[in-house]
Amino acid sequence: MALHFSLPIYRSVYELLKLVTEVSRNMPRDYKQSIGGRVRDECVTLTVLVFRANCATDKMPYLDALREHLQVAELLVRLACDLRCISKAQYARIVALTDSVGKQASGWRRYATSPAA
Repeated sequence: MALHFSLPIYRSVYELLKLVTEVSRNMPRDYKQSIGGRVRDECVTLTVLVFRANCATDKMPYLDALREHLQVAELLVRLACDLRCISKAQYARIVALTDSVGKQASGWRRYATSPAA
């Protein structure tokens, strides 16, 4: 078992958390807590789930929860973009990171369910 903070998925999730925190700081006051705060909370949950999946023998529940929380974060970011709380460029950077995290989580899930694992 590798240290969770040395995993590529953890680095991607942490980068996502940093970016979302930076972007939410500049949101309009009406949306800063409702959308920005919720996206940050989802990203913190993602980091916790990466840690839990890394430590667990049965990784599947954590990886499934990770994918679910990732979907919620993507939905909220899309809403923020549609409401013009964030720019298209910021949205594109966040989506690139969420795609990366999703692909890594799917790969980890495939590996965890393979007979060799």
